[in-house]
Order: sequence, then C-alpha cells, then structure tokens
Amino acid sequence: QVQLVESGGESVQAGGSLRLSCVASGRAFSTYAKGWFRQGPGKEREFVAAINWSGGATAYADSVKGRFTISRDNAKNMVYLQMNSLKPEDKADYYCAASRTMEIRRSTDAYDSWGQGTQVTVSS
Repeated sequence: QVQLVESGGESVQAGGSLRLSCVASGRAFSTYAKGWFRQGPGKEREFVAAINWSGGATAYADSVKGRFTISRDNAKNMVYLQMNSLKPEDKADYYCAASRTMEIRRSTDAYDSWGQGTQVTVSS
C-alpha cells in the first residue's frame, strides 16, 4: 500500500492555472505508475492523466490534452499535475492514485491506493 496526500486545489477564474501536488509514502515510489483522476458533482470518477514508473511516458484524457501536464520526481516521492487554461468544466475533486503496474493504465481498477482528494473550483 501507498499513502498519498494531495494539495494545491483552490478556487480560480477560468483561464487561470493551478499546480496540484501529491506526496507518497510506503511502497517503493519509483517502481509504479501514478495517475490523476477527478470526480465532479454528480459524476463518476474519471481518468485525467497518468505517468509511467520512470516518467518517460504520459497519457491524458482528451478533455485536458494540451492544457494539463503530469510529472513526477522520484527522488522526492512527488507527483504533480500542472493545469493551465482552466475551464468551468474542470471543476472537481482531484485524486492522486498509485498503480499496481509500472506502465500507464487509464482504468481506476488498475490503481490500489488513493489520496483523499483536493478540490478545484473554476468560476467563469
């Protein structure tokens, strides 16, 4: 198991930027892929972005591609999500997750550790 704690969520205007951070402890951090998911009001949790064990490969949901960037610093046990050009539809609780695999997965089923979430609000 991995313990994950997110931070960085806040209220911003549309067009603004935020950087979410996730610090991990427990199971060997650098060995496994990490992901960011989000859950909006009344919606199911959805994939946002993922990064493989080394940081050499990334994947994004179509809705955020070109605006969000996922990165990791294995020396610091950190995962980041840089969010630019935020839109009102990006409003959600954002969750950091640790996968059971080294390579990227988009399904929530591939992740066995989750943070408590950080709230992002985007006003128009």
